[in-house]
Amino acid sequence: MAKKQKKPAGNTIALNKKAKFDYVLQDKLEAGIMLLGWEVKSLRAGKTQLTDTYVIFQNGEAWLVGAQIAPLATVSTHYVVEPNRSRKLLMHQKELTRLRQATEQKGYTVVATAMYWKQHLVKVEVALGKGKQLHDKRETEKERDWGRQKQRLFQTEQK
Repeated sequence: MAKKQKKPAGNTIALNKKAKFDYVLQDKLEAGIMLLGWEVKSLRAGKTQLTDTYVIFQNGEAWLVGAQIAPLATVSTHYVVEPNRSRKLLMHQKELTRLRQATEQKGYTVVATAMYWKQHLVKVEVALGKGKQLHDKRETEKERDWGRQKQRLFQTEQK
């Protein structure tokens, strides 16, 4: 009997790198997401984008706003698809109340930082973020550039 081929180890579907630049991220939580069948197929094909994605709270529920899941060509002929629709996030009530209180009282924003597979389920990593000022963003760029220069210096010294 032939053995099954192993799937690639990478389970990340999409990352929101801009959130790490625009916000100081603090608490990270894992949330489930309600998707339609064609959306799951598009995620398997890697046709998603999390840039400028955030979470809003309505009627005691969390909704992911701004996530773009592009439809596949074969699916869009059968359904009327909406790639930018709001999608419901699935979290425990304690997590929902903690996030909602932080956004209302302390001025935080809840941002989606990553979307990934966990076994056969799609999960979204959300984080509490405090917006950075312009000078903070410049400092982040300086630190990143200095890290690259250090890496280059160490590589040239080792050769």
